[in-house]
Amino acid sequence: MQTVAITRIKQGFDDISLPHYASKGAAGADIRAALDAPMTIPAGSVAMIPTGLSVQIPDGYEIQVRSRSGLAAKHGIFCLNAPGTIDSDFRGEIHVILANFGKEDFTIERGERIAQLVLARYEQIDWRESDSLSQTERGDGGFGSTGKH
Repeated sequence: MQTVAITRIKQGFDDISLPHYASKGAAGADIRAALDAPMTIPAGSVAMIPTGLSVQIPDGYEIQVRSRSGLAAKHGIFCLNAPGTIDSDFRGEIHVILANFGKEDFTIERGERIAQLVLARYEQIDWRESDSLSQTERGDGGFGSTGKH
């Protein structure tokens, strides 16, 4: 298990839980809204939700920010830019970009679970320009070219 240092960067939010896994097999840790008062996201709108937290991610890793399935299915609330990436050299406050694709306004309460965080390993690529690429059976077919089933 990787260790990630986390710090509260806002005063007065010690009552809000740090990210945690809701079950033993959960891949994502729930992160909560650090709000002084409820925040309403009007239908069709986007909002940046503060978490009051900053992290120190190990080199070679990122944290992906993903939607919570319950918010998406029940209320049409999604993380934009999902999965969003928190880079290992970022030390600012984590904000979650939420969009309300629902038909009604949605209010987020202080301490409400708003997204999931997943730690993921990555590799940077050494890009090498080439005059040609190897051929495959699929070739340049995309956007449904492999069929419906």
